[in-house]
Amino acid sequence: MNPFPRDIFTEPADVNPDTLANLGPLRPLAGTWRSAKGADVAPKAEGPERREFIEHIVFEPIDPQANGPQLLYGLRYHIHITTVEEDITFHDQVGYWLWEPATGLILQTLAIPRGQVLLASGQGKPGDTGITLTATRGQTSYGICSTDFLEDVFRTDAYRIEIVFNPDGSWSYDIRTTLTVRGQSEPFDHHDRNTLHRIGEAKPNPWAQILAKRAEKAGAGEAS
Repeated sequence: MNPFPRDIFTEPADVNPDTLANLGPLRPLAGTWRSAKGADVAPKAEGPERREFIEHIVFEPIDPQANGPQLLYGLRYHIHITTVEEDITFHDQVGYWLWEPATGLILQTLAIPRGQVLLASGQGKPGDTGITLTATRGQTSYGICSTDFLEDVFRTDAYRIEIVFNPDGSWSYDIRTTLTVRGQSEPFDHHDRNTLHRIGEAKPNPWAQILAKRAEKAGAGEAS
């Protein structure tokens, strides 16, 4: 049985313009974050390489998004990572975290400037202390797409991210990416983990800011 509505064109009429108030389990991520204690285990010719990294992440609320009747609230994010040894970029990543209140669906889109994108999915609800999302190579719904070079020599077969929201307001992630590396007989578990601490609050989404300014002007007019 198809779980989707028959009317696939009519968009919701009762959309709340305040994204920050409707992010559900993603609300703790909104804002700007930093950590100097990230840990990465990556494949190298001589064996696994372990490195610590400095991570900076910004999550910005976007206006509500509709796919016909489907309504999503979300955050646009940018991750920039360097290391103590080098000032050049160690890792750069952009994308969106999205939540569908009607179903509890959580989505993460991921794009990196080495020719790879993915769409991961999971489930969640407001107040959750943790969320988990996954993506698998070969799927057309929640899958992984890479360049010919990466497919041949560093093929990504699976992606899993687990996030825990800590009592002190920080949050931790554990990412495991399963790689098939050319010349290696066993899959490689590419492992990243970190705990991020807030260094800046999130601003409201553009639509909410516009409405707030209108309300402020209206209030000023009434006062005069």
